[in-house]
Amino acid sequence: MASFRFLGPVEIVVDGRAHTLRQHKLRQILAVLALRAGQIVDTDLLIQELWAEQPAKNARTILHTYVYQLRKHAERYGLCRQGEELVQTRTAGYLLRADRAAIDVFRFDDLVRRGRLLLQAGDAGQAAVLLREALDMWSGRALADVVPGPVLNGHVVALEEQRLCALQTRIEADMELGAHRELIPELRLLVGQHPYNEWFHGMLISALGRADRRNEALDAYRNLRRILDEELGLAPSPAIQELHRELLSAGMAHR
Repeated sequence: MASFRFLGPVEIVVDGRAHTLRQHKLRQILAVLALRAGQIVDTDLLIQELWAEQPAKNARTILHTYVYQLRKHAERYGLCRQGEELVQTRTAGYLLRADRAAIDVFRFDDLVRRGRLLLQAGDAGQAAVLLREALDMWSGRALADVVPGPVLNGHVVALEEQRLCALQTRIEADMELGAHRELIPELRLLVGQHPYNEWFHGMLISALGRADRRNEALDAYRNLRRILDEELGLAPSPAIQELHRELLSAGMAHR
């Protein structure tokens, strides 16, 4: 069974073997079609992605040639039966004949959705399993070997945001499972990678506090306050300030 990967470099996987498309334009076209699997993609939209605001005079002819090349790759990799086409021509544009379950973007979305529902239902353990499975599908940034045009750029931004949200939900599940000590190294790394993300800072402060490392938790709060003040001229959110007050109150109670 063939599948398509876009959560990292663009790859076509057939019988466990990954294949890449050497031509950048072919990777762009495949990505646009796959991210709209089951929908007819307008020819003008593909031209906009490939050439932005400066399309060639014979852009439609060139696009048709690229689609032909994509079909030949599909035949070579055995992605379609004889007499069938992976990319079908329609009046308004092109349609990719592929099951959404064969495209990693949609499998990722489904796993995350199911994980969130399980967490809301109180099953943090199974939620964490599904969310880890979803996050393990990533092998780099979305469309890592594609320089996105105006169409794909929006998809890349959205996918990276979905990845971040899935990671936050998985951390929530782990915290509910009492894995706060195990989360501390990961949260320190995430705080370094996303210095303006107060949610990661808050979870680090909370994890340190729950691990009875109150002084380190207070240091983490001061670090966040310094970053926000010096670089953005802001104060921590009310929720983070409340967490800080709880840490101080806990310290007073132990005296």
